[in-house]
This record gives sequence, C-alpha cells and structure tokens, in this order.
Amino acid sequence: MFEELETLFESPTIKPSFETVHVILALFIFEDNKDGIGRYRLQKELLIGSGTARSLIKKLNHVTKFIRVLTDENKRKGHILTKSGFEFLKKLKQKILLIEEGEPSILKDIIIKPEGNHIFFCLVREAIEKISNGIEQRDAAIKIGGVGATCLLFNGKNLIFPSLSYDYDEKGQERVDEEIFEYIYTLIKKNNYNLKENDVIIIGLGKNPEKARLAALNAALTIL
Repeated sequence: MFEELETLFESPTIKPSFETVHVILALFIFEDNKDGIGRYRLQKELLIGSGTARSLIKKLNHVTKFIRVLTDENKRKGHILTKSGFEFLKKLKQKILLIEEGEPSILKDIIIKPEGNHIFFCLVREAIEKISNGIEQRDAAIKIGGVGATCLLFNGKNLIFPSLSYDYDEKGQERVDEEIFEYIYTLIKKNNYNLKENDVIIIGLGKNPEKARLAALNAALTIL
C-alpha cells in the first residue's frame, strides 16, 4: 500500500528523518485544512523539527506531488492536497477509517496508565488476522514517542482482547464491558462509520494529544 511513498525516503546522501507515520498523518492533516496549512503548524502537529518539516513538505510537493501551494491574490496561504494526494488518501482510508480523540477516564479499566495521558482511536477495517497478541502494536506506539497502545477486535458481536488464537464461539473470550463498548460504538457512529466483523480498534496513549495520535496511527500501520 505504501509503494507510492518509497520515493520520499530516497536520498543520495542522508536519509530523511521523518517516518511513514509522519507522512500519513500529514496527509490527514492537509485534508482537514482545506484552506491551507503551513510548515510551522505542520511541524507542531507532527512533533518534528523545522528542517524535517521543510523536507517533508518539499518532497510531498515535488516528488509525489501530493500537495501544492495554495495562493490567494498572490499570497501564500499554505499547502493543500492535490488530486493525487486525495486519491492516495482515499485508498488509505479504505483501511484506516478514523483517527479520533477519546476520553481516557471512560477507558481506564482497559488501558495502561490512563492518568495524565491522552488517547486517540484508530479504526482499521477488517484487519483482525494481522493481530497476534498486540505486542507489536504497543511497541510501535512506544517507538514513536507514545506511552503504549491497546488493541480491541470486533468479532461481529463483541469487542474482545487479542490472543494468540481465535475461536469466536469460545465463551471464555475476554471482552470489554457494555459501557466501554457503547462509548466506542457511539464515537464511531458519530463519525458516520459502522463497526464490521473483523475490524480492529487501536487506542494509542501519549503524554499529549499529538503523541497519542502518532502512537495510535503508528500502531495501526503495523497491520496494513
């Protein structure tokens, strides 16, 4: 799915310091800012340095041509997605449907260290077979600066926790309680999506919202 991004990381000298998660999140951010977004704002959203943000924007503009400069009466208003950028993001969003902030206090019974942390949800469509025990996703969240990640799997009826093997008829399968299920389900419905069998919910934790969002998304990218 990420073959189109490979050229962003090619360099005859020093490899770019941004990662795939920064590229993907940048495209989501550009989509949400149709009036244009500049380098300094993007830098803060992605928690990257000024030089890294400059390099990322330059490559998205000139290499993949996923963004362009928006001008108004000869004044730069920032960058927006091009048609190619929209098409790539549309394809990606067939798998990652949602990146949304959540309330840690409601999920305190199923996430580690809820106090003082922020959370973001990712809804990943029909990816249950890519999950083993959730350790890889937790590690991906920590690698990008998050506190960790929790995975929940929808078996068509309940949200259950990962295990090394799945038997959907097994009565002993550990599942989240009704209140938590309703909260997550309502959050998804609010964004005009539905849960489908074999969907995965990834909850990323971070010391601030930006880190939590990166944690959730980087964990989600491991199952694409």
